[in-house]
Amino acid sequence: MKSFIPLYLYFTIIITVMKHCCKIMLALATCLATADATAADKEEYLPYGNMNSWTIRKIKESGVIGGDTKTLYEVGPNRTITGNTPYTNGGGSPWGTSNVMAKVMGVVKTNNSVYRDRHGSGYCAKLETHIEKVRVLGLMNMKVLAAGSLFLGDMKEPITGTKDGPKAMNNGIRFTKKPKALKFDYQFKAAGTANRVKQNGFSSGKTVSGRDYAVCMLYLQKRTEDAQGNITAKRVGTMVVRYGKSTNGWVNGATYEILYGDIRNNPHYNAATMGLRSTDYARNSKGKSVPVKETGWASANETPTHLMLQFSSSHGGAYIGSPGNTLWVDNIRLVY
Repeated sequence: MKSFIPLYLYFTIIITVMKHCCKIMLALATCLATADATAADKEEYLPYGNMNSWTIRKIKESGVIGGDTKTLYEVGPNRTITGNTPYTNGGGSPWGTSNVMAKVMGVVKTNNSVYRDRHGSGYCAKLETHIEKVRVLGLMNMKVLAAGSLFLGDMKEPITGTKDGPKAMNNGIRFTKKPKALKFDYQFKAAGTANRVKQNGFSSGKTVSGRDYAVCMLYLQKRTEDAQGNITAKRVGTMVVRYGKSTNGWVNGATYEILYGDIRNNPHYNAATMGLRSTDYARNSKGKSVPVKETGWASANETPTHLMLQFSSSHGGAYIGSPGNTLWVDNIRLVY
């Protein structure tokens, strides 16, 4: 007589085996996920990238323009500096801002378009495009548009003329790593105007066609300097993101891939913002400010020498933007 397994017992055995198989598969998936997480992303904050440490400057402007004491903010060690002293980055901070002290023909004037603002239990950077007004001797009114800018590098003070702005910026820091992405928290409020304005203080202002947007630009460069102090560079890595629409509060952990090598055939390539550049300045080994001229694209496997990173509340160049455009940034780090 043949032995047989009752039908219900047969199904019981199958279900038991399937349960064990599911447990094995789940355990295997968990192990793989753990291994993947372990081998996956590593995040490194840029120095002072959590935006919780700020240097506060108290500067007294000249009497002919009102003699007010203005407050300027810099990303750096927690301290307060009182007096009309040219600022240099302190405490190992790699960050420069568009907040500057100018001294033109003996007249001291300041601009502040980057602010310390609250974010959660700490601070963040608030970049705002605004019109800086100057009233000379109570008679002549001047208006200058200033965008908020936060960048890796430093600014040489005092600014001594309207043409000194770009040359005063020392763009970029020494950097030899190859991160795969840039990650940060942000919030954006658009001015909402159809066009931008150009206001340089010497005219009534002009309309510049096109809506304004905030921008974040990251460029990895391989720089060389010749015997005369001229700096050229090859572009190693590129990342540019623009913000044109207001966000509904904070966007945390926004992550943007860095593209390496010649990216002109990449579908995300935008020649206007990602193309080779020649308008940025940096200090050479002799201490002189010179243009950094990008001469070509490096291969994707080359090692960079410098990292340029800039956040700006407007685009289009000096004195151009839409008053009210505001970008907040925090927790700036690189992903490997």
